[in-house]
Amino acid sequence: MEMKHKNVNRARNVLDRVVAILPKVDVFWYKYTYMEELLDNPAGARQVFERWMQWEPIEEAWMAYTKFETRYREYERARQIFKRFVSCYPEPKNWIKWSKYEEQQNHLDMAREIYEQCISTLGEEFIDQNVYISFAKFEIRQKEIERARVIFQYALDKLSEGSKENLYNAFTQFEKTFGTRDGLEDVVMSKRRLKYEEEIATNSHNYDVWFDYSRLEESGRRAEKIRQVYERAIGQLPLVNEKKFWRRYIYLWIYYAVWEELEAKDIKRAKDVYLNCLKIIPHKHFTFAKIWNLYARFLIRQHDLVGARKTLGRAIGMCPKEKLFKDYIQIELSLREFDRVRLLYQKYLEWNPSNCAAWIKFSELEKMLGDIERARGIFDIAIQQTELDLPEVLWKAYLDFEVENEEWALARDLYSRLLERTSHVKVQISFANFEYTALDNGDENQRLEAARKRYQISNEWAKKQFHKEERVLLLESWLDFENTYGTPQSIQNVQDKMPKAVKKRKRMIDANGENIGWEEYFDYIFPEDDNDSSNLKLLALAHSWKQKMSELGTVESSDEEESDDE
Repeated sequence: MEMKHKNVNRARNVLDRVVAILPKVDVFWYKYTYMEELLDNPAGARQVFERWMQWEPIEEAWMAYTKFETRYREYERARQIFKRFVSCYPEPKNWIKWSKYEEQQNHLDMAREIYEQCISTLGEEFIDQNVYISFAKFEIRQKEIERARVIFQYALDKLSEGSKENLYNAFTQFEKTFGTRDGLEDVVMSKRRLKYEEEIATNSHNYDVWFDYSRLEESGRRAEKIRQVYERAIGQLPLVNEKKFWRRYIYLWIYYAVWEELEAKDIKRAKDVYLNCLKIIPHKHFTFAKIWNLYARFLIRQHDLVGARKTLGRAIGMCPKEKLFKDYIQIELSLREFDRVRLLYQKYLEWNPSNCAAWIKFSELEKMLGDIERARGIFDIAIQQTELDLPEVLWKAYLDFEVENEEWALARDLYSRLLERTSHVKVQISFANFEYTALDNGDENQRLEAARKRYQISNEWAKKQFHKEERVLLLESWLDFENTYGTPQSIQNVQDKMPKAVKKRKRMIDANGENIGWEEYFDYIFPEDDNDSSNLKLLALAHSWKQKMSELGTVESSDEEESDDE
């Protein structure tokens, strides 16, 4: 109001009393300085600003003061204001404002000096990544590319891992624009390295992260960094002595040893890695055949065959496993040490005599070496074992072995021994097919008769045992055999033996003995059986009666229709 009526002194007195009473209310200081500048009294406005600055106001007030001095081209005064400002508020962003101001005034050396002074004043504890980014961008604007790169690298080395994400992004963009391919890859690796470090800090037992981290360092081909990551990784032992928690962890050791051997070419370190790995595995609870085998093969590559054998022997003695035996046998086979292979198979089968695959492989070895009697003896011992994991596979291998050697009598005797143990229909069918292929039965007609005789014996056995389903399978196989090799008469003979399927019902009783309904099932009626033949006759009569009744019903319905029409 006083200014509208041009009462300047009254207005000045009012504002002077207001700022004296309310010195922390910035709006009155702004109006006071604005009035003095409007009256073209820069000295008075400067005096008001100085009074205001004694109260250490907010940043905007200091910026308003510097802009005031800049408008009147008092650059040195503005510089002094900035000095007082950063001493009052020594935050990184305020130093950046000062440097940008000097750059706008084309005082480049002064701007660079401000950045350097900021870094030295604040120190590593209070410095911000934005200071380095702004400093580097300033150097880029001045075409000082190498200076900018040095600033970025210095910042990456000095700042902590969690406070330089934006710095990585800026450095990446810088290398994309001004750097080489190698420099860009270094930046990308640094960013990924930071990410992996954060994940490891969250969960140091996440072995997948360690795998990715080690592969990252391997791509950089810096041996010390690679070793450092691997050493840190293998130091993270699983917390529980259970094999499922150790599987991923053991592969860290394997990758480490392979890298030392193949990439670093440090054989001694690779050997130490294998030995240290074997030391930490709790072999009393579980072991890893893979690490034993890899170490043995490593020793073989170093021409230490004795050491490899001792290693695998120690493994079998401490913690025998099927894979250990197989790997050891394979190594000795490749070295053509057949006596050692025989000894290993003996120990293998002493440890696990129920392993049919091992018995078969052992016999195949003897057969390969030309010792047929020894191979047959191994099969004989195998089938005498009380427990076998796959007896059908073992017997089939033994039978195939005798057939391949054309020992027809021995194979026939073996089938008879097998039928004493099991009467499975598949064995019966296989025995009949064998009689046709056995050359000691004479010509083809004699072999056909021998096979038919075997089918007939099997059919009589199934009939006596009342195994209807197995008998059906047997007759179907016999019919297929006759369709392939037989005559029309022999085919008709088998077809006459084929049963008829009849749907029947039976009561269903629950656990409490109560009737809960009827269940339908299929039964087979064989023409050869006396009871079944009478059943077949009865079934035929019932079928004919049902057919007559259906015809009679059709006739009656037609008569009723005619009467209705009349």
